[in-house]
Amino acid sequence: MKNTYTKIEEFAEGQLLLVNKPYQWTSFDVVGKLRNSFKPLKLKVGHAGTLDPLATGLLIICTGKMTKQIDTFQAEEKEYTGTMVLGATTPSYDMETEPDKSFDISQLTEEMLRNNCGQFIGDIQQYPPAHSAIKVDGERLYEKARRGEEVELKLRNVTITEFELTRVELPEIDFRVVCSKGTYIRSLVNDFGAALNNGAYLSKLRRTRSGNFRIEDAWEVMELVNTVRELKTSDTHAAR
Repeated sequence: MKNTYTKIEEFAEGQLLLVNKPYQWTSFDVVGKLRNSFKPLKLKVGHAGTLDPLATGLLIICTGKMTKQIDTFQAEEKEYTGTMVLGATTPSYDMETEPDKSFDISQLTEEMLRNNCGQFIGDIQQYPPAHSAIKVDGERLYEKARRGEEVELKLRNVTITEFELTRVELPEIDFRVVCSKGTYIRSLVNDFGAALNNGAYLSKLRRTRSGNFRIEDAWEVMELVNTVRELKTSDTHAAR
């Protein structure tokens, strides 16, 4: 259920906002849009848990004093739904880049695919995508990747609590995954394909839950922006 607000000052005091991040927006785009809507009120605005531009879904935004709790919210378990494409890989592990390799999927069966999920459940290690926002020597990995620079990636420890296939219509597979902070779903998909001696890349991703917060309770960005504008207008009229 969405929170309701009666005064613009409530955001300065500190609020946790659940927002549905639109497709092709960066997480910072959402923060910037909301920060601009609060002007001339000056307050801290930050997000907990970055979503890739091609992903959609739940983004936790904190304002004012609530920004001190961002690390706590960021550390919570996440749930995602998505779609992967079998039979090809891309350098970015998703649709940001064009396929660079193709594979024959004619021998893959639904049973093989479902059985493949088990090895990714539990405490596992994964390499982050070369096209990711991790900083190396003060620069984002995707910036180095776009210049063609090779960087030695380090394995990360993550936990996958649940990983299930919800639709198999090759070459597409829909899935649901519950995982720890720091898990790269793009890497999970890439590794899923590699474990089949095949290839896979992510074509769609949506964060549906973070901790106890769910996408069903999230605001659309412009819906929240318009609410803030209405509060500012009503406060202005009340002051006259």
